[in-house]
Amino acid sequence: MKAGRYRLLSGFSWGVLLFLYLPIGVLMLYSFNQSRINAVWSGFTWKWYLSLFDNRQVLEALGNSLTIAGISSVLATVLGTAAAIALKHYGRRWRELLNGLIYLPIIIPDILMGLSLLALFSQLHLTLGKATIILAHVTFSIPFVVVLVSARLADMGIELEEAAQDLGASTWKTLRYVTLPLLTPSIVASLLLTFTMSLDDFVVSFFVAGPNSTTLPLYIYGLVKRGVSPEVNALSTLMIVCTVLLVIAAELFRRKDSRFTPDL
Repeated sequence: MKAGRYRLLSGFSWGVLLFLYLPIGVLMLYSFNQSRINAVWSGFTWKWYLSLFDNRQVLEALGNSLTIAGISSVLATVLGTAAAIALKHYGRRWRELLNGLIYLPIIIPDILMGLSLLALFSQLHLTLGKATIILAHVTFSIPFVVVLVSARLADMGIELEEAAQDLGASTWKTLRYVTLPLLTPSIVASLLLTFTMSLDDFVVSFFVAGPNSTTLPLYIYGLVKRGVSPEVNALSTLMIVCTVLLVIAAELFRRKDSRFTPDL
């Protein structure tokens, strides 16, 4: 009975994984298709990938995405880490209230986030462009940084910080030489995660982007409207591979952080 139930659950799990990843596998497979028609396989080729690097618009969109993701991830990580450290020292009532406000953007639908930010930028008379995309990406990335760093702070406790202060270290030195080094894996994981989120974002960027600020997801959307071609598949495959690698790296840093237990 138990064996049959286990096989049923195992088969269901594999079915869910197949449902999730089969479309991605098909997309990646047809990015190597020699024919421009996705429904017909006519041979293996690398030409669609090579043609991407000869496309000035693709390179411009890639440059925009990397610039925006790099700046926004650094800003979000710095601000989110500072917020997590500050929240640790609040009283329980205020900490719970502020945590609720900070975590709210995580559950708000992206389309509402994009609309609200567009309305805010319009009221402030900000010209839509790279700056507004960076501000938007920092806004939705900070809560994720706070979650990761706060989890590490909760595991750390206060013993090491109190020991450093008992030995004469000031608050700044305790932060610099004790707290931040212990938080380094979580900070790096947060940086990689927010970089990935910024690189992949479409909905929020769609609302707050302006002229000459087209990111890769927006460029792919423009290509898809004209029909799915092997170039779209190739560009999407590259984004998938980069995203997977960044997520794996972030997870490795997070696991390294969770396995660390300081000697007291």
